Amino acid sequence: MNAKPAVAALAFFSLALPSVSAQRLLVAQKGEGSLGIIDPVAGKVIASVAEGGITGHEVTASPDGRLAYVPIYGNSGVGKPGTDGHNMIVVDIASAKVVGNVDWGHGVRPHMPIFGKDGNLYVTTEIDKTISIVDPRSLKIIGTIPTGQPESHMLALSHDGQHGYTANVGPGTVSVLDIPGRKTVAVIPISKETQRISISPDDKWVFTADQTQPRLAVIDTATNKVGLWVPLDGIAYGTAPTPDGKFLLVTIPKAGKLDIVDLNTMKVVRTVDTPPDPQEVLVAPGNKTAYVSCVGSHTIGAIDLSTWKVTRTINDGKNSDGIAWAGH
Repeated sequence: MNAKPAVAALAFFSLALPSVSAQRLLVAQKGEGSLGIIDPVAGKVIASVAEGGITGHEVTASPDGRLAYVPIYGNSGVGKPGTDGHNMIVVDIASAKVVGNVDWGHGVRPHMPIFGKDGNLYVTTEIDKTISIVDPRSLKIIGTIPTGQPESHMLALSHDGQHGYTANVGPGTVSVLDIPGRKTVAVIPISKETQRISISPDDKWVFTADQTQPRLAVIDTATNKVGLWVPLDGIAYGTAPTPDGKFLLVTIPKAGKLDIVDLNTMKVVRTVDTPPDPQEVLVAPGNKTAYVSCVGSHTIGAIDLSTWKVTRTINDGKNSDGIAWAGH
């Protein structure tokens, strides 16, 4: 593997401590080079943690809700000239301090981090055309999975731990990965350009947005082919299913709204107005509230999933993008 394992200021005892009781919303404050920690009850940023120069675009939390992992991507967008990030920081959420670091030793533009069923952290490493596997205890890179494509920007993992799916932006494809076998098993053509990716709770469908037409690709994971297309109200970006498997929330940035897709009929059944420029969306545990980061308006909208209305907006920092939930 080309990635060079590196080191870690995180001690083993930190993972053995009790879980934090408070729930937190984490946001990548791209325009400020920091990680924002939000109290979702108070509806405000309670801490911003400097990332050390160039910025991270995405974030995830450890299963116990104690730690945040922020790959440091760089100062530009996917496929654009700019700095090439080479490390990922680890933040203790309660103290709002950097407590660990992973360094690839060369520029890889690490972007999307996700915990797998095996407890390892999977991180897209675009420039190497790989997914890096990181042991969250030792903070060592313990393996890689080739994607076979450039610009493997976003990643979804199946809940059974067997497969991964990357949205390869510039090529407009999705790579299907055998996680235990650490290999690519298929590359699915989508469009001239695609963005973001998510998977249904039952692992039957993978969703990615065509960036050239207002439609959503729905991939059948049994065949690794696009099973159908869902017409949308505009060019889409981020998607997130509700945990009960009933709906898919789809951001439409230029329209300033979400399209809500019924996963039984695969049709848009309603829309939700949001603050301008919605891009990434997540559903908090409990299936009651969704949060959408609205990058151009520097806010996060909180959506009540029983009324399908934005009930609160949170000022989250300049050009804040990737969001994650910490806690249960």
